[in-house]
Amino acid sequence: ETKTFFPEEVSSMVLTKMKETAEAYLGKSVTNAVITVPAYFNDSQRQATKDAGTISGLNVLRIINEPTAAAIAYGLDKKGRGERNVLIFDLGGGTFDVSILTINDGIFEVKAISGDTHLGGEDFDSRMVTYFAQEFSRKFKKDLTKNKRALRRLRTSCERAKRTLSSSTQANIEIDSLLDGIDFYTSITRARFEELNQDLLRTHLFNRARVSLCFSSLSASSARVPIGQCFSLIIQK
Repeated sequence: ETKTFFPEEVSSMVLTKMKETAEAYLGKSVTNAVITVPAYFNDSQRQATKDAGTISGLNVLRIINEPTAAAIAYGLDKKGRGERNVLIFDLGGGTFDVSILTINDGIFEVKAISGDTHLGGEDFDSRMVTYFAQEFSRKFKKDLTKNKRALRRLRTSCERAKRTLSSSTQANIEIDSLLDGIDFYTSITRARFEELNQDLLRTHLFNRARVSLCFSSLSASSARVPIGQCFSLIIQK
């Protein structure tokens, strides 16, 4: 049997699960919600998101831009008064957005947006998978890329290692019986990770940031940039 769902229905399923998770954690019913959307969403997409919230049983108080939510999460709306410009990176699993906000007395204005709908954390994972698959081939003279199960296990370990590199300078890869009974133990440093993804970090991410700055008529020095350790090199360059 084939079932067809509208996008709002699929989104409502996700929101329903989030509602249940929040209620389990808080120990009480959750009825009100503020939902975030990409800054480039049009009115129709925003209304569809609001409808999804209603379907899931939530009273949607507001729909706000994701970069605005990020700025609030960093407390940038409370750090002093006066007009300030903020550059925000939003790197997801498969998409990347960069936004320029102007914050003035708690009022947020999106000045410019840019991004790539085909660039995200999965691309960094893929670089690591290719790197370790080549290492495995050199060491054991076997091509694990032809084995879907081995490739899937390697990708899972690479995702875990990537998260570790956010707080450590080195991460270990330890997979028992990865292929034909061969145990694969190796490691990767943060420096090597950045080198593997150098073109993605410098070319794609940095260029998108420059595009946003150009459209907003701001200079790089006028924007405050909350940014992760692995991406600090982008701003330095």
